[in-house]
Amino acid sequence: MGELRRDPVVGRWVIVETEHPDRPENLTQEPHVFKQEGTCQFCYGREAQTPPEIEASRLQGTGANAPGWKVRVIPNKFPALTIEGQLEKRGVGIYDLSNGIGAHEVVIETPEHRKGMADLSDEEVLEVIRKYKSRTLALSQDRRLKYVLIFKNYGESAGASLEHGHSQIIALPMVPKYVLEELEGAKHYFDYRGRCVFCDLLSQELLEKTRIVVENKNFLAFCPFAPRFPFETWIVPKEHNAFFGDISDEQQYHLASILKETLRRCKLVLSDPAYNFFVHHAPIAYEHKERFHWHIEIIPKLTSIAGFEWGTGFYVVSTDPDLTAKYLRETK
Repeated sequence: MGELRRDPVVGRWVIVETEHPDRPENLTQEPHVFKQEGTCQFCYGREAQTPPEIEASRLQGTGANAPGWKVRVIPNKFPALTIEGQLEKRGVGIYDLSNGIGAHEVVIETPEHRKGMADLSDEEVLEVIRKYKSRTLALSQDRRLKYVLIFKNYGESAGASLEHGHSQIIALPMVPKYVLEELEGAKHYFDYRGRCVFCDLLSQELLEKTRIVVENKNFLAFCPFAPRFPFETWIVPKEHNAFFGDISDEQQYHLASILKETLRRCKLVLSDPAYNFFVHHAPIAYEHKERFHWHIEIIPKLTSIAGFEWGTGFYVVSTDPDLTAKYLRETK
């Protein structure tokens, strides 16, 4: 028999299989095969094949759009939204629309084609985190924009169109629905209890310890009590902070370490699965920072959403998060 569990942040219910949970080898996985190395536009020496870089981490003495870089940030060649122009919000009857104003950037994480983020050193991931922060702060200065989303697609089934290690940053002129749900849930919890729901989540996970994957001085990685997907894992800062762009130098270092280690454990336990991760933080100019707590959600691509999930909003999870955390925690 499955167990009904409620997510304490957004109030979403899920069904978790606790009596006969799937093991890692029972879950469908997409093998990762490198195919594009010979023609990849993100590889070292092919800088002229991408749009001009916005910023980069470089070796001293090297110039823009040339070899010598460690991490590059470039405009997406086929952007979902563009930075030029005006929003021009308008209505047509009951329908609201505006021009597709925003930003869409690509963070090329390494010059090496065959290295995923799980294979990078802590220092290499730190350079990526620094770019996430600097671009978040820069885009937040644009008064047309309301939200900056950092996300990564790894593997074809997770939506990656290029296999060379990269992340994406999209800035939006509105706050996305899933973030609004978290903000509303956090507000409801704060109004009722006078505390941040994410801080209380951290306290309970640290007390129970059964769903913890790994922790360090500044961050905790754990499998949430009411996940949507098998092996879903969250990384949450231990110190309350609503906005990702406010993290300190020390926190950036520890975030790089725990993100790399968590992804490495997923790779080893699940045979290098496709995955998505994204950063949820407060909207630009959000006034109620005491209510919200930024975090990263990592979703390995092991199952598909089907009719029941689409029709109800319930998720059926075939593995108990206590068990998935144990697999990830105990892998060598």
